[in-house]
Amino acid sequence: MRNLLLPTVALSLGLASLSSFLLTSHTPVSVSDFKTTATADPNTTDEVPQDNKLVIYQLMTRLFGNKVAVNKPYGTAQENGVGKFNDITDKALQEIKKMGVSHVWYTGVIEHATMTDFTKQGGPGPDDADVVKGRAGSPYAIKDYYDVAPDLAVNVKTRMQEYESLIQRTHKNGLKVLMDFIPNHVARSYKSDGKPAGVIDLGTQDDKTKAFAPNNNFYYLPGQSLVVPKGGNPLAAALGPKEDGKFLEIPAKATGNDVFSASPSVNDWYETVKLNYGVDYQNGRKPYFSPVPDTWKKMRDILVFWAKKDVDGFRCDMAEMVPVEFWTWVIPEVKKVKPDIIFIAEAYDPKVYSRYLNEGKFDFLYDKVGLYDGLRRLMTTGGNTEEITQVWQKESRGFSSKMLRFLENHDEQRIASKDFATDPRTAIPAMTVTATLASGPVMLYSGQEVGEPALKSEGFSGEDGRTTIFDYWGVPEHQKWMNGGKFDGGKLDDSQKQLRDFYSRLLNLASKSEAIRKGKFYELQDANNLGKEYDQKVVYSYLRYTDTQRLLIVVNFSRDKTLRPTISIPAPVRQRMGLDPNTFCTYTDLLNNTPPTEFLNLTLPPLSAYVFEINPKK
Repeated sequence: MRNLLLPTVALSLGLASLSSFLLTSHTPVSVSDFKTTATADPNTTDEVPQDNKLVIYQLMTRLFGNKVAVNKPYGTAQENGVGKFNDITDKALQEIKKMGVSHVWYTGVIEHATMTDFTKQGGPGPDDADVVKGRAGSPYAIKDYYDVAPDLAVNVKTRMQEYESLIQRTHKNGLKVLMDFIPNHVARSYKSDGKPAGVIDLGTQDDKTKAFAPNNNFYYLPGQSLVVPKGGNPLAAALGPKEDGKFLEIPAKATGNDVFSASPSVNDWYETVKLNYGVDYQNGRKPYFSPVPDTWKKMRDILVFWAKKDVDGFRCDMAEMVPVEFWTWVIPEVKKVKPDIIFIAEAYDPKVYSRYLNEGKFDFLYDKVGLYDGLRRLMTTGGNTEEITQVWQKESRGFSSKMLRFLENHDEQRIASKDFATDPRTAIPAMTVTATLASGPVMLYSGQEVGEPALKSEGFSGEDGRTTIFDYWGVPEHQKWMNGGKFDGGKLDDSQKQLRDFYSRLLNLASKSEAIRKGKFYELQDANNLGKEYDQKVVYSYLRYTDTQRLLIVVNFSRDKTLRPTISIPAPVRQRMGLDPNTFCTYTDLLNNTPPTEFLNLTLPPLSAYVFEINPKK
């Protein structure tokens, strides 16, 4: 791994002067629930931000605490090891919290289909390998909404108690708990053994003679049997339990990714079936929402079940594949039980963002196709900072405080992988923007902070730059930080320690800074467009400010160019921030902990980032 020494900065800056603006047009998005002020200045939205600076640490529960380093492709849990709830110790949680984290997202908790046999331990048997992806199975092919994965327990029979203990332990360490809710689809083998008394299982009362009925929980293909797609090969040359190219499902059910065919392809979500929320997809998507469909009621009861276990929020998988009317109804229902519980939507269509926030009542949405995709292009030298402008100026205008930003998660490729940026230092400018551009949540994925590159083919997942969610595996660079359960970073090299220190300083700053948590925003690209050393394609700068704190953020995305711009803050903007334009100021870099200076002629080494606090000179 390359040297990750953070760059130093040479500082000097005189009085900011009034600069000419290059005005660009924009089309405001009207979002009734968010307070904005109309402005003729295209460099700011004048949005009044909400303080939503959650700092989320996502961890794949099956992988996080695994200490075994065998990493045999397609290996069993016994061969490759598996992390447990109990591996997430007080020490681990304290070290996570020290990074400025407020919430931990425990990914893959709910019981899902798997090839592992737990019958000898008093648990469920293996699922049919023909409809399971990977030996461990996808955590998004839910087998029982009312239970947790047996893999995650030391004692399979007390697995729910072990999860409840983890929730309590997390709270005791000053952190809040997020977990997945997967509303769109379930495993083909779905059958709840853990459901409370009186709960009727999904599909039990369905009229299977009808392709669609408003109160059916599933969609059916009457008179047809499921045809398992060829080429799945969940264990490659080896055969999994009951793997014979057949799976008895009569009548066949529609597949999770809206495929209404008895013969889904190997590229479909063939291991799952679509849940029916009262939309007749095959007849013009006609809705039947009154009376309230049975599936709505069952999903509400599931959410309330987990809310009563004191979880603090749900990350809702593929929320856009479920009608917004359901969310409009269910989220207030759950908040009657726990008013402060939060709902995060995995969302990918900017055209419906405002609808899922306003009408659907979501607290937060993923910002994947906007900021993540734009930053990814910048990190791989194919982008331009104008894409960042596009995000705040148009795509999330008026509700940037509601957008959850990230550079990694379980679906995306690792920054340090050869499929993404290779060099984990590319995250320095990009993650700084991710964490400080707005007052909404920011997320870090376990292993990102030590440059995990996701090398090797783990099995079903293949070598694709991602850390597997389908296989039993140890995460090598993360294991160096874990250090056999000490969680002290004892096996990290110097460059990894420096990288993790950067993440810690950045996230702590984001979590504690008033200007980042609830400050207004002003972009400085136009004000510096004529700067000799201000390369707008790779340099990005902006202000975040409140009445009591003013910050200047400057980043350089270039991998090989050192730039020496003089940043200009126009006099009217200084006045906006409560500064006398004729008064000298001091500038203190809070991110890199440098002493204050009166001048700011910047030296921006490749892949550098700075967060300067601006104060009038005393």
